[in-house]
Amino acid sequence: MDSQAKAPVLGIVVPCYNEEEVLPETILRLSHVLDRLTEERLASRSSFMLLVDDGSRDKTWELIEQFQQSNPRVAGLKLARNAGHQSALLAGLKRAAETVDCAISIDADLQDDTEAIREFMLRFREGYDIVYGVRQSRATDTAFKRGTAQSFYKLMKKLGADIEYNHADYRLMSRRALQQLDRFKEVNLFLRGIVPLVGFKSTRVYFDRHERFAGESKYPLKKMLAFAWDGITSLSVTPIRLVTLAGFALFVISLLAALYAIIQKLAGNTVSGWTSLMLSIWFVGGIQLISLGLIGEYIGKIYKEVKRRPLYIIEKDIAAEAETARKAGLGTS
Repeated sequence: MDSQAKAPVLGIVVPCYNEEEVLPETILRLSHVLDRLTEERLASRSSFMLLVDDGSRDKTWELIEQFQQSNPRVAGLKLARNAGHQSALLAGLKRAAETVDCAISIDADLQDDTEAIREFMLRFREGYDIVYGVRQSRATDTAFKRGTAQSFYKLMKKLGADIEYNHADYRLMSRRALQQLDRFKEVNLFLRGIVPLVGFKSTRVYFDRHERFAGESKYPLKKMLAFAWDGITSLSVTPIRLVTLAGFALFVISLLAALYAIIQKLAGNTVSGWTSLMLSIWFVGGIQLISLGLIGEYIGKIYKEVKRRPLYIIEKDIAAEAETARKAGLGTS
């Protein structure tokens, strides 16, 4: 048995949504990374990249099919509709888990440093099942984005959600970690919060994040806020408990106010207080509406969970064809 037979099969999972501008460069860079890993015997010759088209409206899928014909390292998975970044990523990880020893997830925009993949594989060889890609700094972010991002991670920690600070979805997972991830059946997906629940031995690899190579960001402010809110309510019930605490606090305040009113009545100092009354009504009414909205958010998530609808539907799968081409063109490991 040659040394290459001992090298792990790596699958690089890349969710794609309207990425025709950046995709050729992404495939080129990842191909170079895989070639280098193969030469260093850090990855098997059967290693590949799995591009998951998340219902793109441009020529993303056509490009994936074209590259699959000319590049044996390219495999493709096409979802029938836009299922969202997290669902597309999960679809790719589940598909890759069938044939790999480990998988690395990375976005197509090339903001995550592809050179860090080598460090991921070195940590995997040392026995780590999960390797988190963590940003060294946020120097390239605007002050607003940097502040909101850091506030989000700190808030998640305080609410009891075990997430990795400054980590998004750039990570390595071993095959057994992927198999355990498949046991989580949440419909409300927030993978950066679910993966730490898998456990197993983990570590970090630090990297510098680059500017987007081409195209537009798929996560504008509105979508980022929605994603953060979804993560908070998917991983923690603390907001509901805060509502309960607020209710108790208001109850205590109302008792104190009632006691004060009685004392003033007995002392003959009662004065009609229209302003304070209206402020109290608006305050309590606002708290009630916020509470109802928060409770409704959790009920909505329960509604989605009990329906058990599929997270995604696969329209085309050319991963098997790519695997056959790799074995024919590169040799089996």
